[in-house]
Amino acid sequence: MKIDILTIFPELFEECFSFGMPRLAIERGLLNVDAHDLRAWTKNKHKQVDEEPYGGGPGMVMKPEPLVDGISDILGHSPTLMSKGERSILLTPQGKRLDQRVVEDLSLSKRILLVCGRYEGMDERVRSYVTDEISIGDYVISGGEMAAMVIVDAVTRLIEGVLGEKDSLIDESFINDRLEYPQYTRPPVFNGDYVPQVLLSGNHQDIDEWRKNQAKARTKSRRPDLIKPD
Repeated sequence: MKIDILTIFPELFEECFSFGMPRLAIERGLLNVDAHDLRAWTKNKHKQVDEEPYGGGPGMVMKPEPLVDGISDILGHSPTLMSKGERSILLTPQGKRLDQRVVEDLSLSKRILLVCGRYEGMDERVRSYVTDEISIGDYVISGGEMAAMVIVDAVTRLIEGVLGEKDSLIDESFINDRLEYPQYTRPPVFNGDYVPQVLLSGNHQDIDEWRKNQAKARTKSRRPDLIKPD
């Protein structure tokens, strides 16, 4: 998979993908990530990417020209002529909220371009040149860079060949609309708190049933919104 990131702070990504799953994916030739400096597509000597908003108001708005030119050059074609498997994504609090289903959908792509917003946002006309708009949650952060990191990490884990064990994905939170069951490791007793006896029993059928029930109970208690009605 190829992932490009359009940002005014490409240096933020220099070390980011040198760790964890993205690093493994890159080393195995399964992922190629590049961060591009938006200022490379400016046409003024100060490399300015923002202007005051029409109509007044606080803050600055990102100009459409460098964004659209950058998107076009990175993709190698007009943003309005996307091929199957290509996605261009505007990272904005106004976008579709990221969840595991969205991540799974993105993981099927061959190429993704993540466009990082800053300041008070982007000129509205830029929206016509992307295929998707995504938000990582109902809160506001300083820019799209952190959101881009989240998406790259989440998508990378689903690329075939990245995780050592395919079963690692089966019981994770948000897979099959539930939270993960409780996990324990050594020691069997910690500060008077015991590991559930069923996990020490060696009876895999009982363990599987316990984990299934615990996952259901935890989901019902903490995230009832994930439970589908019968």
